[in-house]
Amino acid sequence: MATRNRTEVTEFILLGLSSWPEMQPIIFGVVLAMYLVAIMGNALLVTVALSDPKLQTPMYFLLSQLSFIDIFLTTITIPQMLVHTLSVNKTISFNRCMIQLFFFMAVGSMEGHLLAAMAYDRYVAICDPLRYSAIISRCFCLRITLTSWVVVSLNSLLYSVLVTHLTFCGNQVTHFFCDITPLLKLSCTRPMVNEMLIFTEGVAVVVSPFFFILGSYARIGVAIARLHSVAALRKALSTCSSHILVVLLLYGSVVRMYLRPSSSYDLEQDRQVAIFYTVVTPMLNPLIYSLRNQEVKGALQRLSRKLFILGNFQPGSQAN
Repeated sequence: MATRNRTEVTEFILLGLSSWPEMQPIIFGVVLAMYLVAIMGNALLVTVALSDPKLQTPMYFLLSQLSFIDIFLTTITIPQMLVHTLSVNKTISFNRCMIQLFFFMAVGSMEGHLLAAMAYDRYVAICDPLRYSAIISRCFCLRITLTSWVVVSLNSLLYSVLVTHLTFCGNQVTHFFCDITPLLKLSCTRPMVNEMLIFTEGVAVVVSPFFFILGSYARIGVAIARLHSVAALRKALSTCSSHILVVLLLYGSVVRMYLRPSSSYDLEQDRQVAIFYTVVTPMLNPLIYSLRNQEVKGALQRLSRKLFILGNFQPGSQAN
């Protein structure tokens, strides 16, 4: 294949999740259903966390932000994929591709930072409960959230700028959205600078929250072990199990997708993993937090009762 200068690539062709035409309607239906469930579930969780008086705590503020991130993450990629699935034209302009890459990397990284903040919240609540209200406040959570947005945005901007300076040998992207790994594969020469950034600066920004989470839970484990109490262990597990499960879902995909050299990338398998963390995980997160959290379940029941009362309220019924 003849080498092309990057300025000659004005658009990319996204090959989608599968190249089999007979699979496109099935893929469209399944992914659309998961996307709608993810949007409605996370929107409901945001509504409950922000409106229910009993959930006006820092933990549920962070949970509402996580649900907002899941809505944003899946909307960046899935609607475009659904359009391309049933369309002959599967192109995306170079500029739109870079914008999508920037937002996807920023939002994806932000999810890890929020999970780290939630782990710290649990650590303080379990290990230092008397000082919890003095350490963790809504203002503190807001500062952490804004600082994290600045960090991940700068990190994502750096990656996006580096990708724009690559020389591409083609424009067919073996993916359903513009992600860093398939774009690196299109580079005519091995992008050593980009790979070094992934394993250095990328690890610092993306994976460091994971090590912070591990450290928080290690401290929680030590504190519980000192109590020699089965009741304390059960309470800690009921408090943290949902968060741990979400962390495993997220970082299992991140490690599989990004923390390896480009020579080991399998783009066919990567597309399948990508659909997992772009729509399956955002769909599962609100289910995990609602089914395994008694406070969220109670808030959902209170919201349902309010909606039922409003739905059955007749303005003229009092006159009768």
